[in-house]
Amino acid sequence: MSASAIGYRIRERRRELGITQVNLADRLGISASYMNLIESNKRAVGGTLLAKLAHLLELETDILTGAVERRLSDDLRELPADPLLSHIRLEPDTANELVARFPDWSRAMLTLYRAYLDNNQSVAMLSDRLNRDPLLQESVHRMLTHISSIRSSAEILNDVADLEPTRRTRFVSAIHDESTQLSEAAQHLVSYFEQGDMGNRSMAATEEVDDFIIANNNYFAKLEAAANELRRSFDTQGRRNLGGAVSEFLQNRLGISIDIIDSSSDEKLTAGYKNQCLFDRNRKRLAFLANAPSTTRRFQMIRAAALETSADLIDVLITDQRLSSSESRERARQALASYIAGAVILPYDQFLEDAEKCRYDIEILRQKYDAGYEQVCHRLVTLRDPRAEGIPFAFLRADPSGHTSKRFPQFGFPLPRYGHACPLWNVFSAFQTPFRVARQLAEFPSGRRFLMISRTVTKRAGAFHSQPVLFAVMVACDVLHADRTVYSDGIDFDSPGTATAVGPTCRLCARHECSHRQEPAISILGE
Repeated sequence: MSASAIGYRIRERRRELGITQVNLADRLGISASYMNLIESNKRAVGGTLLAKLAHLLELETDILTGAVERRLSDDLRELPADPLLSHIRLEPDTANELVARFPDWSRAMLTLYRAYLDNNQSVAMLSDRLNRDPLLQESVHRMLTHISSIRSSAEILNDVADLEPTRRTRFVSAIHDESTQLSEAAQHLVSYFEQGDMGNRSMAATEEVDDFIIANNNYFAKLEAAANELRRSFDTQGRRNLGGAVSEFLQNRLGISIDIIDSSSDEKLTAGYKNQCLFDRNRKRLAFLANAPSTTRRFQMIRAAALETSADLIDVLITDQRLSSSESRERARQALASYIAGAVILPYDQFLEDAEKCRYDIEILRQKYDAGYEQVCHRLVTLRDPRAEGIPFAFLRADPSGHTSKRFPQFGFPLPRYGHACPLWNVFSAFQTPFRVARQLAEFPSGRRFLMISRTVTKRAGAFHSQPVLFAVMVACDVLHADRTVYSDGIDFDSPGTATAVGPTCRLCARHECSHRQEPAISILGE
């Protein structure tokens, strides 16, 4: 939330506590007129004065400044970009004031919008299923054929009064047989739809998990401690290789069996495998596809161990009020288990020290820890311990279609949550040079500049018949931190032509004359 909304929050909180403006000004040691200017958002507040205000109003500084609700404000700013709202002249900048004055109403609006997106997605998937699914088309065709046959036989029985008994019996038998087959086809069709799950991923649940993680700044001290304890448990196995130690720990200490499934097996046998593995907690069985790389196997084994050994801790954390459904809580559970796994493989203190030494060279970190490129990027984003903080990175993962499947924002870096991002971001051009690191100095309409580092990664590769799935991963930091990274070497930051002029997403971009624009900006709709 921008500083312009702090005054509203100060005023609302002061009124909640029954403190007069004059009294609050007196306790702060400032004049009543200056206090009035602060509450009217005509004077900035920070430093010692902000800390004293937070203390007197019995609020955390982050809550008073709106840092914990900045994500809510950013989300609301994107709503006008939806074509459904194009006829309403909504000003994105007023989202800050709305959140500051009416946070609950703002959350209600966002909840309804997410439900709307969920329903639209379900309808689109169902429509596509009805139009393209060959099994449905065949079933409908069979039903129409049976109905036509039944109708034809029934018309003959109705229209021909002197039909011979033998022929009448034959037509009645035909109606009976066709009716039976029609019933079977209909039941088959109904059972097909009753399977329910069309692979539709609830956007509402996903967004709630994102809100939960970002509200904690993607750093969980208790999970870091749990990861350290779990890593010590692995080290007691007397094995130098972490993967081997984890395997022994799962089988000998937790009673979890580990199986390898032939990747050429029937697809029905490997259905449900995510990230090339399947963990059945009830049966205590962890199965991998044969083509799963060693980094994936190690990560998923540690993740399974985390789900078992840190179950109570995770259960407490996911009682957060932001997680309103069982689906969002389960998604959060899986995310927190992944957090522990990343923290085990890449221990916080040592990893931060190594990152600083090599100036955040992701490839060097990947090789040192024998980790995946995306795993390292994920860990960089979690270096948020206030006592020892790394560079604040934003994170984005996209596929070749432009769909963004993972994201973590940073202040000032506009990561859109709905729709596509700016096509000029190098996370999308990275597909043109697979597996090579691409860097880009990007400047947004606000004047803020960020260094973007992108590279493609592959999933589900390793076998001849396995179709590789390519993603692009990007981390981005404010240009103020760029010189701490190896990726700033050779860039002339002072040259006016070095930075690429980019935007957040077309409908929210102020660069109206951009030749790459795909959609009109909301500020010029209707003009």
